[in-house]
Amino acid sequence: MQSYLFTSESVCSGHPDKICDRISDAIVDAALGQDLHSHTGVETVVGANQICLFGEIKSKAKIDYEAIARATVKELGYVVPEWGFSNESTFQNNIHEQSPEIAIGVDQDGAGDQGMMFGYACDETPELMPMPIMIAQALAKRIDEAREKKELKWLRPDGKAQVTIRYEDGKPVAVGKLVAAVAHDESMTHSEVREGVIKKVFIPILKKYKLELPKNKDIVVNGTGLWFIPGPQSDAGLTGRKIVVDTYGGYARVGGGAFSGKDPSKVDRSGAYAGRYIAKNIVAARLASKCEVGLAYVIGQPRPLMQTIETFGTASVTEKALYAFKDKLIDTSVKGIITKLDLLRPIYQKTSAYGHFGRDSFPWEKVASV
Repeated sequence: MQSYLFTSESVCSGHPDKICDRISDAIVDAALGQDLHSHTGVETVVGANQICLFGEIKSKAKIDYEAIARATVKELGYVVPEWGFSNESTFQNNIHEQSPEIAIGVDQDGAGDQGMMFGYACDETPELMPMPIMIAQALAKRIDEAREKKELKWLRPDGKAQVTIRYEDGKPVAVGKLVAAVAHDESMTHSEVREGVIKKVFIPILKKYKLELPKNKDIVVNGTGLWFIPGPQSDAGLTGRKIVVDTYGGYARVGGGAFSGKDPSKVDRSGAYAGRYIAKNIVAARLASKCEVGLAYVIGQPRPLMQTIETFGTASVTEKALYAFKDKLIDTSVKGIITKLDLLRPIYQKTSAYGHFGRDSFPWEKVASV
């Protein structure tokens, strides 16, 4: 019996990088909500008392960038200026018009950039995702819920979660280690924070997955002991810096580009969604128990120059049948993906935390009848 460990992490919605992802995607939604033909490439940077926007947009939409950024920061719980970052922080807008050279290809249904994307699925969880990242995402979301619902009134808006899963013969069997880092009020002791996180975060999530807590020595909450100042005052944030968190937790390959801030003409986003859609449907149809789909595009061209399906020896049908299934499932041209998955609508702000995959509310997570 082969035994090994695998670790994945996630971060809360108030993590500095996730603040940036959410602002960028809120702008994408604002643009698409007014003009379905909007093209966006928005980057947000946050630091000590600073919110800065960069990138390019081509759109007929009238967007109040500052209002969106400040409202997003407030929604995430940053309303205390003493933390060194809040909705009152200095704001700068450096967004400019999209390059005409890029627009030429995109306006003709071509890819908005070159690059490779990967989609993955497996039968380890009901969501057809790797178990380590699904539990890590659930833990991060639960930390946020405990703060928002005031179950743990002392929590502040920033945090991380990490889980190590023990595998035997390729199957997840137990939790080896649990880690969380949470920002909290100065009045709390380390032992009180630890006890609260174990009771209100770890136990409920592991119960959902029918798993037991690891030994006490294998549970770490706030490894440095205390954490009072959340957010960008302690660590600057940037859009797209959590690609592994956004995808499969390191369990599968990821492409070269981030998702947030980009409209669906950018194949970094739409191509990755198509890859997941194909892989999930292959596993859901029991054509394989593991599946990785690779796609690659060139700027200005509508169709992928690479399409691969890897099932790691788990396929129950021939390779030819897998590709025939893919072709029947979805047209992988840029326009085909956007049309099939109905991507030209303001649905992206919700993707900015807890991963882009494994949640049925997104169209690329739907299981089709083929």
